[in-house]
Amino acid sequence: MYTVNASHNVMIHMRDGVRLATDIYRPADENGNPLDGDFPVILGRTSYDKSNPVIWIDPVANFFVPRGYVVLLQDLRGRGQSEGTGQYFHTANRFEGKDGYDTIEWAANQPWCNGKVGMVGASHGGIVQNMASLERPPHLAALWVDVAPTNAFKWEARQGGAMGLHMYGALYLHGYDSHELRGNPEAIEKIERGAENLRGELLRLLKEPLRPGESPIAAVPNLEKILFHYYCDGVYNDFWSQESLDQTPHFARMADIPAVYSSGWYDPFPADVTEQFAVMAKQNSTPQRLVVGPWNHVLMRGKGSTSIGEVEFGEQAKWGDEVLNAERLRWFDRWLKGEQTGVEADAPVRIFVTGGGSGEMNSAGHIVHGGDWREEQEWPLARAVDTVLYLRTDGTLTPEPAETGAEDDGAITWTHDPQNPVPSIGANVTGMYEWVSLNEGLDAAYVPQRARMKSLIPDGPLHQKERPDLLCCHEPYPLLKDRHDVVVFETEPLVRPLEVTGAPRVRLWVSSTAVDTDFTAKLLDIYPASPESGDWPEGFHLPLADSIIRARFREGFDAERLMTPGEVSEVEIELPPISNLFAVGHRIRIDISSSNFPRFDANPNTGEPLGRHTRFEKAQNTVYLDATHPSRVTLPVVESS
Repeated sequence: MYTVNASHNVMIHMRDGVRLATDIYRPADENGNPLDGDFPVILGRTSYDKSNPVIWIDPVANFFVPRGYVVLLQDLRGRGQSEGTGQYFHTANRFEGKDGYDTIEWAANQPWCNGKVGMVGASHGGIVQNMASLERPPHLAALWVDVAPTNAFKWEARQGGAMGLHMYGALYLHGYDSHELRGNPEAIEKIERGAENLRGELLRLLKEPLRPGESPIAAVPNLEKILFHYYCDGVYNDFWSQESLDQTPHFARMADIPAVYSSGWYDPFPADVTEQFAVMAKQNSTPQRLVVGPWNHVLMRGKGSTSIGEVEFGEQAKWGDEVLNAERLRWFDRWLKGEQTGVEADAPVRIFVTGGGSGEMNSAGHIVHGGDWREEQEWPLARAVDTVLYLRTDGTLTPEPAETGAEDDGAITWTHDPQNPVPSIGANVTGMYEWVSLNEGLDAAYVPQRARMKSLIPDGPLHQKERPDLLCCHEPYPLLKDRHDVVVFETEPLVRPLEVTGAPRVRLWVSSTAVDTDFTAKLLDIYPASPESGDWPEGFHLPLADSIIRARFREGFDAERLMTPGEVSEVEIELPPISNLFAVGHRIRIDISSSNFPRFDANPNTGEPLGRHTRFEKAQNTVYLDATHPSRVTLPVVESS
């Protein structure tokens, strides 16, 4: 094992002359002197803080360098200590691919490099890996891409045509330490106060739309521009088609190099990650791997955890840096050092199938849902069988569609009030952080910024019951299924276990009194009621996946097409993939509604230009369930072996 020699803020020239600040960590002798010799390089590029000990220094530099790697940690253009002020636009940065290429090739030509460079990084740190791969730098040899969106329009910021409001929260984090605010304490304080009042900022959206110049994000003009693209651009346009925001049309250009793609079922981006793996595994000659666990956006890393939200998945669920680094070391030792670590023999796909636990409440107050890792040869699973369940007017979910003239031949209507939306009780989100106010007299310099952040929506599964600490919840804090604006369909208790692995799809026949409205769908695993134990007397309602469609985009995102009030249309709601074993006695449930706030912005129902509405209107929304209009959910069911 080597010691570590660090050189900070080495300025590497990009092709246009801008210099990017890079910390270089090299293997050293016992006195800290850098060693001669050729070592492979691990590169991490970040829009946050390259000197963060929890995210970068301990799990990357202090792990890989003693094991014979040079580690480069670099601030992106316009971030941290790098140059390029005014050129940073959240993830819409046109230079990322070229900057990655130039950094990789610079490193490969240093006397301490063996000519092989690998990359690590999560979220934005994964996006920049994909961007570099598009440029095919000759010395890029392997990747580990974690929780990276590949299509910001589809799953990050405009899911189903609605705005994912977690991106509004994320912009506060990027604005607070932006170059543009340096030396401007008044603007910094504006961002800080806005982040501390994110709850109020989101609730204000239920009274009036965002307006340029009025949000705290306006303190950083570059980021305000991005905010209003996220908020107003529901049509897939030239902004969304930028390579930095949508790499999916360009997958064929990516380097044919060994790569691992990892995510979690409660991360916002398992659909992106699994899709990228499927495409790359098909087109590439080099090994490609997929790992999906029972994690949110962060729990694969750091200390890890066996639970998320209110759900316990068991000891096998816990990775964290300890397991992740052992896995990454095997991967990079093989492809950057040429050591025989056996990774070629690993299964292409490792997924954690949730479920199968006792259902009891543990000492932490979490339900023991359980689960197990399983190896697979492909994604999606070839043996998964599309199984259709129909929504019926009696609230059941059955394999049999309604028959013409049957008693349940009909429809269900509810009122969508955009100023009293269905609250988000846990969700696949990231960046929805409200900052905790500092105690009076406490210097912010001594309180790590991330230690102040608490997600307004718990980023994991919760029992679907309103509660005082979450937005838009009101006494008597009912179960979501008991709200007048949530329509529930569920199976009879299962008589045998049923596994669903893949991406569910919901197709609804709908109409509205409005010219535009939203339709949401949520898939749940319903535990039986247990009044005798007192743990969950009504049963535990475990959310697995949810999504939305804004009706004006029911025919695609190339243009807006308003509805004709009362006219019946078919809409599809694409849910992200899951892998869950529904146990005997459980029910499969689908919740249909028209809002899920603040996970998504609430549709004012007026049909006015997105983000520029002048009023709110209630809408009477209807889902049709008759033989002519068979609203249904399609589940990829895997038979037990």
